Amino acid sequence: MRELLPLLPKPSRYAGIEEGACHKNADAVNLRIALAFPDTYEVGMSYLGQKILYSIVNSCPRWLAERVMAPEREAAAVLRAHKAPLCTLESDTPLKNLHCVAFSVTHELCYTNILYMLDLAAIPLRTANRPEDMTACPLVIAGGGALLSAEALAPFMDIMVLGDGEESLPDVLRLLETAMENSWGRSRLLRETRLVSGVYVPSLFGPSASPCGPPTPLFADHARPSRRIVADLNTAPYPVKQITPVGAVHNRLTLEIARGCTRGCRFCHAGMVYRPVRERSVPGVMTLVRDCLKETGFDEISFLALSAGDFSALKTLCRNALDHCAAEQVSLSLPSLRVGSIDDEILERMAELRRTGCTLAPEAGSQRLRDVINKGVSEEDLLLHAQKLLEHGWRQVKLYFMIGLPTETDEDIAAIAELCRKVRDAAGCGAPRMQVTAAVSPFVPKPFTPFQWEAQISSEEMSRRINLLRDIFRGQKCLKLRWHEPAMSRLEGILSRADRRMADVVEKAFHKGAVFCSWADSFDLAPWLAALEESGLDAEAFTGPRTPGAPLAWSHLEAGISENFLLRERARALREKISGDCRYNVCRQCGACDTKAGPSRLPRVGTNAHANRLVFPMRDQDAYLPARDAEGRLICRARANRPPQIAATLTVKAATYRIWHSKTEDCAFLSQLELQAVLDRALRHAALPSAFSQGFHPLPLLSFGRALPVGVQSLAEWFVITLRTALAPETVAQRLSPVLPPGMDVIRVEKFIKSRRTELASKEKFSLSLHACEDDNPAARCFEQFAALDAFTYLRKTKNGLRSTNIRPILHSWESAPPDTAQNQQPRRGGATVTFTADWRTVYLSPLAFCLAILKPLGREDALRLRVRLTKTAQIFAGADVPAPNL
Repeated sequence: MRELLPLLPKPSRYAGIEEGACHKNADAVNLRIALAFPDTYEVGMSYLGQKILYSIVNSCPRWLAERVMAPEREAAAVLRAHKAPLCTLESDTPLKNLHCVAFSVTHELCYTNILYMLDLAAIPLRTANRPEDMTACPLVIAGGGALLSAEALAPFMDIMVLGDGEESLPDVLRLLETAMENSWGRSRLLRETRLVSGVYVPSLFGPSASPCGPPTPLFADHARPSRRIVADLNTAPYPVKQITPVGAVHNRLTLEIARGCTRGCRFCHAGMVYRPVRERSVPGVMTLVRDCLKETGFDEISFLALSAGDFSALKTLCRNALDHCAAEQVSLSLPSLRVGSIDDEILERMAELRRTGCTLAPEAGSQRLRDVINKGVSEEDLLLHAQKLLEHGWRQVKLYFMIGLPTETDEDIAAIAELCRKVRDAAGCGAPRMQVTAAVSPFVPKPFTPFQWEAQISSEEMSRRINLLRDIFRGQKCLKLRWHEPAMSRLEGILSRADRRMADVVEKAFHKGAVFCSWADSFDLAPWLAALEESGLDAEAFTGPRTPGAPLAWSHLEAGISENFLLRERARALREKISGDCRYNVCRQCGACDTKAGPSRLPRVGTNAHANRLVFPMRDQDAYLPARDAEGRLICRARANRPPQIAATLTVKAATYRIWHSKTEDCAFLSQLELQAVLDRALRHAALPSAFSQGFHPLPLLSFGRALPVGVQSLAEWFVITLRTALAPETVAQRLSPVLPPGMDVIRVEKFIKSRRTELASKEKFSLSLHACEDDNPAARCFEQFAALDAFTYLRKTKNGLRSTNIRPILHSWESAPPDTAQNQQPRRGGATVTFTADWRTVYLSPLAFCLAILKPLGREDALRLRVRLTKTAQIFAGADVPAPNL
C-alpha cells in the first residue's frame, strides 16, 4: 500500500507516521496482530477502545499490535487496480500475513465493512472456508459493544469477545501463542478458546430449533457464553502515551472516567448491558490528565462516560482539571450530558477556557413519553439547564429526540417542537434567544432492553412523522431540524434483532456494493432489500413485535441482565411509571450486581465483587436554585457573549523564532492543515511555552511559509512560533526534535523579526527524479522542450470555472545531473535527476502540478504521480539564497 500513497485520497491516513505509534522488530515477537476498525481513519482514530487494546497488547514484549482502518471506496479501487492487499498502518504488512485480525464492532451498520476489509486483505470471509493451518490464515476475532446481538456476523468470526476486552483479549492471545508454538489447527484452537471467560465461539453452535430463536450449543460447557467485565476500573490499564492522529472526528484527549450506567432508560442498550457502574477515582483521573497531556500535546480533554454528568465526583474532578487546563489553555468538554447534570461553577469555569458545543438529550417532547422511556427529565429541568447555558455565555444548543417510541402519538411529536420553542425563549421576553437544533432519530428496538419485544414503525410512518415535524418547524426563527434517514434506521432495525439467517443477507449485500452504510452519502437500502428477497426473508419478520417468553436470537448469550427485570420494566413503561437510579435508590434486581438476593449473573474472574463502585455515595454538585420574580416566574440573567478569559501570562510575547525543518519520506503526504495540527501538538508535547492570541478562539501564535503540496518532499520548510518565555535556539531544537513525526527533522532554529512573519520566498529550488528510469533521462528532454517555448498555457479549475495561465515564466533555470550529485537525493530505483529553480514572482502553481504539466508527454497523470519524486532543496528571499544543509 505504501507505494501507492501518491494515488490515494488523504494519503497521510495510510502512511503510519503518527507520533506515539508502536514500532517493534517484527522478527523479535511471537505474535503479530492487527486491530481493525471497520470505518474510515477519521472515525477509527476517535475510538478509545482500540487505543486501550493497542497499549495493552504492545506492553507485552512478545506481541506486536498494529492498526488498520477501512479504506475509502476510491482508495479501495486503487488497491484493487494495482492488486495490492490491505495492509497495516505501522509497517505496511498485509493482513493475511499476520497471526490475528481483531475487529472493533460498535454498531450494526458496519457489518459489510468487515467483509469489505477481509476481502481487500484476501482473507476468506467465513470461518468455514478458512484453512486449518493457522500459519496460512490469521485468526479473525471481534469485540465491541454490538456483539451481544450480532448473530448476523457470527459465521464470519472465528471468535467473539463479549464485554470488556482488557482481560479477555490477552487471554485469547496467550492461547493463540500456545497454538502457534504447538502447531494446533484452527478447529482445536477454537475448541480450546471456548473455555476462556468472556469468549463466544459461534462455530460451536448448531442451527436454531426455531426460525427466530438462538442457535443450539454443541458443547455443554459453552452453552451460554457470558459478558466479562473489569470489576474495578482503577485497576484497568489505560494508555498514557497515545497515538496522536493526523486527522480524526474527535481529535482530542479522551479520558474514560466511568463505565456503565444505571439510570435505566428503557430504550438504551448500552445503559443495560454495561452495568454495573464503575467510576475511576479522582486522583487516578488527575494523574492521567497530567501524564496524557504531557505525552500527547492535545489542547482539549473530553471526560468520557455513558453519562458524564452522573459521575459522582464530577465537581471535584472538574475543579482540579480546570485549574490544570487553565495554565496551558487546554479546554474541557463533557459529552453525553444529562439534563441538569452540571452546576453553575462547572459551567463558569468551562466558559472561561473555551465554550465547546453543548448537546442535551431529552429524547421525547412530552413528559408522558419521557416517563414511558424512564428518562427522568422534566421540562423544568431542561429549561433551567438552558437558562444556565445562557447565563454563562452559550448561545447554541443541540437537543436529541427520538420518534417512533412505544405509545408515541402525534401529540408527542408536536411536543418536540413546543419544547424546542421553550428552550429557545428560556431567557424570557427581550433577552437573547438560544439557537436550538433538534436532531431527530427514529427509534430502533434493541436486544437486552425492556423494549426488545416492541415493533419498529415502518419507513413510511417514520417519514410521515418527520414530515409532521418539518411542517411545524417551518418558518420558526432560531430553530433548526435535522433528522436521521428513515431508510438507514430501518436497516438498523432489521439487523439489530436478526438471527443467523441474516448472515447470507449481509454477504449478498456486500457483494452488491453495500459498504459504508452508516454514511449518508454512501447509504443505499436497495442492495439490502434485494439480498433479503434472494434469501427468502421478509424485513417485517425482524422489525415486527416479539412475544414475551418466546425464544430470541440472542437468548443463548448472557449479558448480565435478567429477562424478568426487563419484563418488569416493560410493564412499568406501559403504566408510565418511572424507576429510580439504583446508585441512589432501591435496587431493582437487574442481575448485574452481587446482592443479598444472590450473586451477579456475570462470571467472576478474581476476587472483586460485581457492584456499583462510586467515588462518593451521593453526587457532589450543589442543587441549582433558579431566580424567580415576585410572581414565581423564572428569571434568566443572560450575559453578554464575551470572549473566554485567557490568563494574561499566556499572551506574553517574549521571543519569536523561525524553525527550519525537513518534510521527507511519508511525512511528505501531510497536508498543510494536518501539518499545522501536528506541529501544534508537538510544541505542547515538547513543553515549548507558546504565546496565545486573544478573542473568542485563542490560538498559539504560529505562522507558516508557502504551503507545500501533498506528496512533495522538502529540505527547506519553515514555520514561525512566538513563545511566552525566551529560550536559546538550541534548546528549542533539542525539545522539538524528538516529538516530530518520522521524516520531519529540525534543521536549524533562528531568532526572527516579527515584522517579517509573513514574508514568502520569491524563488524556490527543486530536485526531480523519475522512478524506474535507467540510462535515459526522459525528464531532462521534457524540461528542455519546455524551456525552448515562449509560452505554455495551463488550464486549471477555479471556483469560477476553467482559467488559462501562462506558466512558462515559472521555470527560471534548470539542469540535468546524475542522481548521486543532486542534493544528496536517493531516487527510488535509478533515473537521472533534474534540478530547477521556480520563480513565483509573476504566477504561482503547485510545483507538483507544474512538473506534471512539463512531463505530460511521458504518459497519464496517475502513472506519473507514482514515478515522480520531487524535493524542495532551498528557498530564496529577495535575492538572498537560504539553502538547506545536507541531512
